[in-house]
Amino acid sequence: MTGPDGRIRHVLVVCSANQCRSPMGAALLRRELRRRDPEVVVASAGVLARDGSPATAGTVKAARDFGIDLHGHRSQAATREVVIGADLVLGMERMHVREVAVLDPRAFGRSFTLKEIVRRGEEHGPRRAGESQAQWLAAVHQGRQPASLLGASPDDDVADPTSDLSVDHDTMADEVDDLVLRLVDLLWPEGVA
Repeated sequence: MTGPDGRIRHVLVVCSANQCRSPMGAALLRRELRRRDPEVVVASAGVLARDGSPATAGTVKAARDFGIDLHGHRSQAATREVVIGADLVLGMERMHVREVAVLDPRAFGRSFTLKEIVRRGEEHGPRRAGESQAQWLAAVHQGRQPASLLGASPDDDVADPTSDLSVDHDTMADEVDDLVLRLVDLLWPEGVA
């Protein structure tokens, strides 16, 4: 839930085990927001995660190529409390958004896959002067139905290199970086307070 001023203060990036895609996504988003809105807290969690597992070796290597050190990352489970505390939840797959909505049904309106929010955001357009982040999210959410998140889809899902042999960690990291940059330009555009 955004604050009374409509600003996003806490973003939660979610994947399955919180050892690959979500730590990468959170680190890349944190890096970009240092320049645009350094007060935003970015965390990550996994819907199937055990607390305390390190990032995978492939993820650590791919992150290093972006100048990010994930050696100290330790997984955390996506719990109801973690979800409730987030103003925006970014899942790496439809399944993650569904699981977040199970933990907190009120979270559906502020939970998207990373690909979905970028696609819908580009259709809506970047946040405009005078439009709060909460208003932009509400506009991007408008017309969404929970049923649209059933099943899996390459249109909405970032492939998992730990379970999908068609993608490697570097390809995943490049895709997530591109999506994060596009999201930041949409939701935190330069020159819009």
